[in-house]
Parts: sequence; C-alpha cells; structure tokens
Amino acid sequence: MSAREDAGMRAVARVRNVREHDSRVGLQSATAEQRLREAELDRLRRSLGLVPHFDAGSNAAFMAHRASLAALSAAVLVAEQRLEVDRAITAESLVRWQQDKTRVSAVEMLLERRAEERRAEADRVEARALDDIATQAWQRRQDGHGGPR
Repeated sequence: MSAREDAGMRAVARVRNVREHDSRVGLQSATAEQRLREAELDRLRRSLGLVPHFDAGSNAAFMAHRASLAALSAAVLVAEQRLEVDRAITAESLVRWQQDKTRVSAVEMLLERRAEERRAEADRVEARALDDIATQAWQRRQDGHGGPR
C-alpha cells in the first residue's frame, strides 16, 4: 500500500465523486421534471372535471363542445404518458445515483482501511523500536554498564 497506490485510489475517488454528483443532479432534475408533469396532469384533470355538461344548443355547438372535450381528453392522455416516461426516468436516475453513491463509499472505505493499516503498521514499528530500546536498557543494567542497579 504505497503512496502511489493511494494516489491512484484518490484519483478513482475523485472521478467517482464527480459521477455521483452528476447522477445526483440528474436525479434532482428528473424529480423536478416529474413534479412539473404531475402538476400539469392535475391541472388538465381539474379542467376536464370543470367542463360543463352540454344541455342544449345547436348541432354546431354540440360538435364544438364534443371536440373541446376530445381535445382535453387527448391532452390528459398525453400528459399521463409523459408522466409515466418521467417516472421511469426518475426511477432509473435514482438507481444510477444509488450505484454511484455505493461506489464512492466503497473507495472511501478502502482508503480508510489502507490508512488504518498504515497506522497499525507504524504503531507496530514504533512498538518494536521501543521494545528494542527497553531491551538494550535492560541489558545494560544487567551488564552493569547502565548505572545503578
């Protein structure tokens, strides 16, 4: 686990962080678009519900009323289809973001594990050095070279 390997892993982490950020922005955008589509569909459905019933009038008035209802119904259908597409895009965006977030976490955990292993190795080296110093001091005292007994 050299510094060079860690530099490579940090580069991977930076790339994955950028990807995660991009996918999060994409998810936010898809969610916002979906909400707009939902509001549009809601507005169209309310408009359809507010259209008065045709009670009396000429054939031309009846045909115009029917044509406006057909157009509004078609607009509702198109809005429903667009909303379904947007829901699929949002769902895919969520999956992509979760995958990217998981990948970032994996690299971060690996870097943390490597740092912990380096700290543990440094602690072992220090402990060995202290043991050597303590052993040498003990040997000096035993040999009579190290001062009072």
